[in-house]
Amino acid sequence: AAAGRLADEEVSSDSETESLSLGRRRREAAEEEVEETPQEKKLRLAKQYLEELRQLEEERAEEEEEEILPADLIGDRLKEDVLEQKGRLQRLVAKDVQPPGLASIRVLRGHQLPVTCLVISPDDRFIFSASKDGSLIKCKWEVESGKRLCVVPGGRKGTEERHMGHASQVLCMAISSDGKYLATGDRNKLIMIWDAATCKRLHIFTGHRDAVSGLSFRKGTHELYSASHDRCVKVWNVAENAYMETLFGHQDVITGLDSLSRECCVTAGGRDGTVRLWKIPEETQLVFSGHQGSIDCIQLINEEHMVSGADDGSLALWGLTKKKPLALARQAHGVQDAQGLEEPYWISAVAALRNSDLVATGSHSGSVKLWKCGEGFRKLEHLWDIPLVGFVNSIKFSASGDFLVAGIGQEHRLGRWWRIKEAKNSICIIPLKQRVTASDPESPGSS
Repeated sequence: AAAGRLADEEVSSDSETESLSLGRRRREAAEEEVEETPQEKKLRLAKQYLEELRQLEEERAEEEEEEILPADLIGDRLKEDVLEQKGRLQRLVAKDVQPPGLASIRVLRGHQLPVTCLVISPDDRFIFSASKDGSLIKCKWEVESGKRLCVVPGGRKGTEERHMGHASQVLCMAISSDGKYLATGDRNKLIMIWDAATCKRLHIFTGHRDAVSGLSFRKGTHELYSASHDRCVKVWNVAENAYMETLFGHQDVITGLDSLSRECCVTAGGRDGTVRLWKIPEETQLVFSGHQGSIDCIQLINEEHMVSGADDGSLALWGLTKKKPLALARQAHGVQDAQGLEEPYWISAVAALRNSDLVATGSHSGSVKLWKCGEGFRKLEHLWDIPLVGFVNSIKFSASGDFLVAGIGQEHRLGRWWRIKEAKNSICIIPLKQRVTASDPESPGSS
């Protein structure tokens, strides 16, 4: 019976023709239901969006007891949205962020093995983390304490058919922008879709032929992008429980993936030395190169800029219209003595506060580093270090920018090359205080 239930909820990308035609039929049926011209549809959606904005800003104004006209609020919000879509919205917050006191960093324990990935819910209330032990933990973030609300334990190898959770190392996760769905990917080629509120498993997506190493929901949708060590990117519709398409191009394992609201995603290609921008509708890709080593992590800052890190110790800042980095910090975390040779510390994780000039990097160098992106994203300036012992396998900024969360392990998330015995497998919540209220929120950061 358990095997029957599993078969019912599995969605495979192996039968690509059938799945693609199913997705197209659903889209065609949806289009037939609404008999309107493209112009009428645009007008209807614009009116709907403006009404939603008006209601949202009125509620916010009531909460903050501000006497601001809704029209002004809507105008400001629309202006911000346009800048965001063009990749020109840059909140200048880096200069005001203060280093936290060590006593203010909260350490949450619960995973038996190294933490490999984490995400923060869009409302900044919950942290989801996963580990090499296959467990999935949902923690409610509180200023004073971290309370575990839900734990899905990892299963043993071979128990996949009857075990609710993962039976192998979880390597990546993503949460939808409405906070409804959580997606997790493991070494056993599986993608699991969860109800984020209850931690109940909803679907299993199969079809990748190697470890799933990157996941990202397209902002404002339930479209999920996945990347794998099988060198391909797949597109899924989580709400419809459907596989959409597969894209090929990388010459080595894909180690990371990210996306925002556009119908595209970016990937890090490991030892093929490239970062790629995938345009999903056109099924085309742009290739970027600049690192000398394996590119292990990547994140978009806004719709036009991204940051990546490699095992040669370099941190790169990119504009999506340039094939080479706009800025490159070599040996960003310094060097270590490895059997008499000086080797750079690997960059194992990167994070960017969306639409801002603030970036964070992690390694096993003993600290998380914060960086400021210079004007036009053409410079990387090191701000300060946050001491953390262990491999920083994942880092994320909260949406508000009030805190940073780091997933720490005794080992690197992708292997067991070294082990730092004094490290604790944990997640660390790092408060980020502002010196003063951030000034003008929008500054054109064109490349």
